[in-house]
Amino acid sequence: MAICEIISVGTEILLGDIVNTDAQFLSVELAKMGISVLHQTTVGDNPERLRKVLGIASERSDIIIASGGLGPTPDDLTKEICCEFFNKECVLHQDSLNSMESYFKGKGLVMSENNKKQALLPADGVVFPNDNGTAPGCAIEKDGKHILMLPGPPRELKPMFLNYAVPYLSRFSDKVIVSHNIRTFGIGESVMAQKVDDLLNSANPSVAPYAKEGEALLRVTAMADNKQEADKIAQPVIDEITSRLGEFIYGIDEPNIETAVVKKLKEKGLTLATAESCTGGLIGKRITDVSGSSSVYGCGIISYSNETKINVLGVDENDLKIHGAVSEPVAGQMALGALKVSGADIAVSVTGIAGPESDGTDKPVGLSFISLAAKDGTVVVKKLLTGKNGPGCRDYNRLVNASNALNLVRLYLDNNLQ
Repeated sequence: MAICEIISVGTEILLGDIVNTDAQFLSVELAKMGISVLHQTTVGDNPERLRKVLGIASERSDIIIASGGLGPTPDDLTKEICCEFFNKECVLHQDSLNSMESYFKGKGLVMSENNKKQALLPADGVVFPNDNGTAPGCAIEKDGKHILMLPGPPRELKPMFLNYAVPYLSRFSDKVIVSHNIRTFGIGESVMAQKVDDLLNSANPSVAPYAKEGEALLRVTAMADNKQEADKIAQPVIDEITSRLGEFIYGIDEPNIETAVVKKLKEKGLTLATAESCTGGLIGKRITDVSGSSSVYGCGIISYSNETKINVLGVDENDLKIHGAVSEPVAGQMALGALKVSGADIAVSVTGIAGPESDGTDKPVGLSFISLAAKDGTVVVKKLLTGKNGPGCRDYNRLVNASNALNLVRLYLDNNLQ
């Protein structure tokens, strides 16, 4: 099996100015091809350091994929250093130059002289056209070692890799690796892992637990000659995990819980409204991040002030005085109010103390109440205490509150609401 190394070139990555999503994307796609990524390296726009990194990579890897540093400015030196390292001469690639000129002309711009540098490519290399920018990519080979150079911007790198680099790399893979993510909510990673403990030691398929804020997932990975065979190997384990974890699973290979909720609403032909206090519209934002959500979501009310809770949602003023804004009665009335105002089939509400300061009462930071009301008469209120306070707690508490609200909707749609 071929061993691959990813080298991300860019001082801006080292400084933290941008997040290196290229390496994540490449690792996932290479794993699907059965190509093992054993090392990832990030290096700044420095010729000498890049030479050293290439030297190390060539000693331990069969394939090197370098991303970034293919631009027109003097500090964009990835291609020059890689070709120098492999003793390859760069010459003008006329087709690439023509494409670049057409790209600028299509935007009504005149191409700068320094852009021509991007059309200088290794004479005996394989050129990867850039259908979404100016810098073409390329691949060169020497003594059984291969270097692929790709542009840094993800909108250019991703299609170039899929359309041109994958066919080039297909010769190095005789197996296919397929992974399926079983996503859960409402169960911690340790408890989840304990329920499937006997499955975690299997080799093919392998099962690995992962945790993220408020969620946990199990990744089932199988290797075979083709995708169909890999799926066949993985399915019995997926079925077994599904039977053990039951209602905690909100989806298999779903990107997130909001996508699962929108799909379920569409399947049942139901609509949703939201009433948010401490989350400030985060639930609505996450729902509308899902394409097509307008067919199931038409109303979101941010009732941050007590006045809005009273005047828009019809929350009882006396309950606010007696119980406070962060309370079970207020959460329930917020959901009922949103249901009435919107005309939706389901409404979900949240009111809580995100922190880092409390609300002037003795209630703790991280306390919230989440409610769901539906046209069928269902009204439930759940108390949540995250235990998170201090620096950084605000974003965490808001995220977890929004996720729990979405999960409450999901449970209702699955008839698992208790």
